[in-house]
Amino acid sequence: MLAKRIVPCLDIKNGRTVKGVNFVDLRDAGDPVELAKKYAETGADELVFLDISATEERRRTLVNLVRGVAAQVNIPFTVGGGISSVEDVDILLQNGADKVSINSSAVKRPKLVNELSQKFGSQCVVVAIDAKKIDGEWIVHLVGGKVPTELNLFDWAKEVEERGAGEILFTSMNNDGTKDGFANEALARLSEELNIPIIASGGAGNMQHFVDTFKDGKADAALAASVFHFQEIEIPDLKQELKRQGIPVRI
Repeated sequence: MLAKRIVPCLDIKNGRTVKGVNFVDLRDAGDPVELAKKYAETGADELVFLDISATEERRRTLVNLVRGVAAQVNIPFTVGGGISSVEDVDILLQNGADKVSINSSAVKRPKLVNELSQKFGSQCVVVAIDAKKIDGEWIVHLVGGKVPTELNLFDWAKEVEERGAGEILFTSMNNDGTKDGFANEALARLSEELNIPIIASGGAGNMQHFVDTFKDGKADAALAASVFHFQEIEIPDLKQELKRQGIPVRI
């Protein structure tokens, strides 16, 4: 069995790491390059950077961040936020990113997934899906969860896999920031219906939640933010606990 991955996520706004609950009430969590270096040194398997800034300077700031991170870490990292073209991706990969994450731009123009996978390879293309369970159905949302679409989580995930996505980053908006655990039922269904890796996101609050998402949710990787940023869980301790419970991890 492949080793399960632990992935700290850094939401970036105006060059700083921030964290909120259910995508709101943001607070500062530190310098992203310093945090990235710390995570790489303490056993993170990968990193994800999501730029949630709405500024015109976004692209330049993001390129500078990518360059800074690439100089400091030796683990793969994914960058997302406002990416909507082959050109955007080309610039980020040239400056050191290993993968890119697309979300709203894929919903608005699904062919972008095809274009990116054909140009850069599916291993570079992560499609992030934010979904909320409403009346028993998982509905894809955009704009940090504010705007519902008509897309069903499972149908959309299958479509982007067929278009060439290499991974799905699924964030349950019902669970995000709550620290009550991941949406394991939905994750397990995604894992069963798709043939590409699924990254669990939204809801990590303690070490057992990671154990549960790997065992019950069948996730390939688990992403979290605040529990790492505010030292509620240290990655070396987490990996030892996962190993103790029979989950394969890189130590």
